[in-house]
Amino acid sequence: MSQSLRSSIGQVTPRVDGISQVCGAAKYVDDYHMEGMFYGRTVRSQIPHGVFESLELDDAFDWSDVYVATADDLPGPNHVALICDDQPALVPIGGTIKHFAEPLAVIAAPTQEKVEAAFLHLSAKVTELIPLFDPQDSLSKKIVIHGEDNILKEIQFARGEQDIEQALAACDLVITGDYQTGAQEQMYIEPQGVVAWWQHETCFVLGSMQCPYFVHRALKELYGLDDDQVVVKQAVTGGGFGGKEEYPSILACHATLMARKVGHPVKMIYDRSEDILATTKRHPAQIRHRLGIMADGTIGAMDVDLLFDGGAYTTLSPSVLSRAVIHACGPYRCPTVNVRGRVVATNHPPHGAFRGFGAPQCTFAYARQMQKAAHKLEIEPEEFHRRNMLRVGDVTVTGQKLKESVASEKVLDAVLQQAREPRPQVPSVGNSSNVARGQGLCFYFQGSGFSGNRESVIKARLSVAAMADGTFEVRSAATDIGQGAQTIFAQLAATELGVQLSSIVICNADSSRVPDSGPTVASRTCMTVGALVQQAAQKVREELQRFAAERPLENSGLSDIAQVYCVEHGELEHFVTFEPDPKLNWDAATFSGDAYPCYGWAACLTEIAVDLDTYEVTVERLIHAIDVGQAINPMIVKGQIEGATLQALGWALCENVVYQNGQIASGRLADNVIPTFVDAPEMETLIVEEPYSSGPHGAKGVGEIPIDGPAAAIANALTDALHRSFDEVPMLPERIAELVNQVGRQGDRT
Repeated sequence: MSQSLRSSIGQVTPRVDGISQVCGAAKYVDDYHMEGMFYGRTVRSQIPHGVFESLELDDAFDWSDVYVATADDLPGPNHVALICDDQPALVPIGGTIKHFAEPLAVIAAPTQEKVEAAFLHLSAKVTELIPLFDPQDSLSKKIVIHGEDNILKEIQFARGEQDIEQALAACDLVITGDYQTGAQEQMYIEPQGVVAWWQHETCFVLGSMQCPYFVHRALKELYGLDDDQVVVKQAVTGGGFGGKEEYPSILACHATLMARKVGHPVKMIYDRSEDILATTKRHPAQIRHRLGIMADGTIGAMDVDLLFDGGAYTTLSPSVLSRAVIHACGPYRCPTVNVRGRVVATNHPPHGAFRGFGAPQCTFAYARQMQKAAHKLEIEPEEFHRRNMLRVGDVTVTGQKLKESVASEKVLDAVLQQAREPRPQVPSVGNSSNVARGQGLCFYFQGSGFSGNRESVIKARLSVAAMADGTFEVRSAATDIGQGAQTIFAQLAATELGVQLSSIVICNADSSRVPDSGPTVASRTCMTVGALVQQAAQKVREELQRFAAERPLENSGLSDIAQVYCVEHGELEHFVTFEPDPKLNWDAATFSGDAYPCYGWAACLTEIAVDLDTYEVTVERLIHAIDVGQAINPMIVKGQIEGATLQALGWALCENVVYQNGQIASGRLADNVIPTFVDAPEMETLIVEEPYSSGPHGAKGVGEIPIDGPAAAIANALTDALHRSFDEVPMLPERIAELVNQVGRQGDRT
């Protein structure tokens, strides 16, 4: 059999879904129309905390073709299945409302116009209760809205021979910093949406989503159905960034409930305002960080206390906190650490998954601390990083010995070398000559894949099949939400099979056709699921090679062999299931051991200009070096890095999620300003490759890591320019002005 085809690994190949996207053939959920379809809408609370007394319908309105469903219509347990079953699908009559925009009922009508009209003629009667918004007040337990203490999740661990207070006392310098980071809206292009229908006792959902099997599980529990009685299909999805990880389960519960009551398909698509008001955001965080430094400039101890606002329900907060505490001390050697993390309940809408998953908040804090340390020691930040960075053979704060794939020096060297090159032409800073300039550096890391042993619990599974027409189909529940997963899988499969890229077909994520490959989260899709694609393709190739060896087919291409095989035996399909690395050990009780299979490493350098008349910040230069193990498709990798970097700049400088009495006041695009291509600096993106032995061709995660560091690099640059300590995100012009103009404040370069 010929194996002369050159591998596409490391090559820029066209996206396999590119033509359908560019030509408008790709069908998003709102493009689907079914005969007899009704249109649904959610009735939501207009208060943050209270008792739902009744739902009142205006008798003057014609309700003859309008259907209304409440919690009384739910056939099974009233919860949305996830980590913790504390979130109801709908608040029942007499139940407690815990956040503004919480779902109370669902309505549906034959037209969108009718459902909107009906929406205006019903109201919820409620009794208001005192709300809880401040995480510190939540800790005080003055008002208890969850359990006995309002704590949704707490994680604490320590490492070292000394008590943390003794270790800090033994240090020559202790730097204490208090940091605050705000919420962030994912602002995907396509809002949340699903179409739901029933056929006899089987329910079907077609939706914009990241994790079809999350939705599958939620519907099974809600209706008491078997696996094959729930079919969940992903439509082409216009972005997710974590916002379509857990939330589509809620929307699917509402749409299927209404479709069951109406007896027709029901489409529910959020408009932008509803999407912003009701869905999950990045967790706001308060972080106290104590950093102990020895006289030689090495780190002696770190004590970190994290407090996250979880909102009204648990959602994915335990997983977010897990990643946060593991990353709280950064990519540095430290003999003594103490880390405590808590997520508490408030009457804000629930916070949940967002790209970076808890690491950006912690990176901001430790990166600011490291700049302050370098300033106190009177050395350059890069020198401080070199003295303390983790290298091969070092041990992380969880006790994990780093044996391979450590690119700490490579990424720092890459950024500093690039910084010596002439910078690209930069935009002018308004019309002002009153400008301050500064430079900021952030060195950081991100665990690739799930924390701890979560992958072993999920046991991701997929298959590759040889088809009668000579093509090969990859069958996986891993979704493409714009990041290029379909193309990466096609490249991996084609390379392993030795066939053209056009011979690979990526099966749609459909629970009736593909096994559970785990969720599309945690920078695991290429590294973990991609490795399974490679393994399954290898099994298919080997089976076809054995088949060909027994016939006069040895010099034929694999596609030709597959066609002959299928004529004789039918479709050839090989399944593979994730097998944990026996060399990795994790103790969830003590939070010790191998926290991740491997880590990605990164460095970001920014040069900024501040207009001292308007306090607007212009990013004049941004150099970002990211270790990805192996770039399967460099253009896709670069796109991931630059997209995440721009999101990070938005979080740093302009995105301001404002809560007023528990309601998001910035509920429109005009209020929640995100950067556009006009605001994007000319990024100097450097792909660093330090292969991971268990990743496909050495690849590891890239989707999340680039969002972690740029905000801290901007804060460090602002401090360099203005001699003030910028310890809060976002750094809006009015906040910069307030710090600069504080009367009597002494200059502070840290």
